[in-house]
Amino acid sequence: MTEFSAFFDNSVLFWSLLSCLMAQFFKIIFNFFKTGKIRFGIMFETGGMPSSHSALITGATSGIGFQIGFDSSIFALAVAVSLIVMYDASGVRKSAGIQAAEINKLSKKLDPKSQIDLKETLGHTKFEVIVGSLLGPLITLPGIVFIGSPLKIFDLIIN
Repeated sequence: MTEFSAFFDNSVLFWSLLSCLMAQFFKIIFNFFKTGKIRFGIMFETGGMPSSHSALITGATSGIGFQIGFDSSIFALAVAVSLIVMYDASGVRKSAGIQAAEINKLSKKLDPKSQIDLKETLGHTKFEVIVGSLLGPLITLPGIVFIGSPLKIFDLIIN
């Protein structure tokens, strides 16, 4: 198997990336119920429900655990990275978004013509992170168990 086809045969990578994409798609649905408007552009934004970062990292972590063992040191490393990513999404990036909102208010107050408009939706609430972290394994593990390799999907489509 060539390196190129081996990359596309990586089921952990494929299914965890798919869980990330699905989380981004679900943002459209959650935003619709929250605002009553369909915004497709929200798929390309950070923040919001659910956390696609959490879906990606927990999908990869659960896939690694399933494939090489939940007692492996690589799985332990993946868990550690997952915790850092999820903490960052709900802590550091959330705080940066709150600061951006305050800077925007202050900027408009000091100069009503100010062009400063910092992005305010950078992070996630803890609930958005939890939902994303559940979504990752819910998509990745069944994908690996019941379908497996993404090359298998392409083979089914072609034949």
